[in-house]
Amino acid sequence: MAVRPIIKFPNPLLRAVADPVEFFDRDLVHLAGDLVDTMHAAPGIGITGPHIGILKRLVVIQLPFAAKPGIYVNPSVIQVSPEMIRHAEGSISMPGVTEEVERHAKVRVRYQDLDGIERFEDAEGLLAVCHQHEIDQLDGIFWTQKLSRLKRDRLTRRYDKLMRAS
Repeated sequence: MAVRPIIKFPNPLLRAVADPVEFFDRDLVHLAGDLVDTMHAAPGIGITGPHIGILKRLVVIQLPFAAKPGIYVNPSVIQVSPEMIRHAEGSISMPGVTEEVERHAKVRVRYQDLDGIERFEDAEGLLAVCHQHEIDQLDGIFWTQKLSRLKRDRLTRRYDKLMRAS
């Protein structure tokens, strides 16, 4: 597989809605492999098709200490808990900055595997946060949109300063 270039903030592709995957073929398997390699190289714990400029509903998540990455095709959150948690979030498309975001503590996700078979996953804690974060990305919602305007403006200024310094 290959490491692909990552689209950087504020590229408009990061706010585009991804199209559903319709074909479960060798190209999809290769794209998933490229996402895994790109996520590991970034490094990160989650990545979507839009992060590499491919507007397809494909997500890869691999938490620290997980034996292998989870691959989710056409995922959607179908159930959420009323309990909320706050967790520091960031993006491989906006490296070097993080901010706390409030999300549901538990979620149930419906998705398809690489063969097109429908699956379900119950997640809590960091995995639930990752699912919500990455599915938002597929829906054209960049994680900074979950912040207050003040926090978003401060974070964007910090990121701009980092990019100018590098």
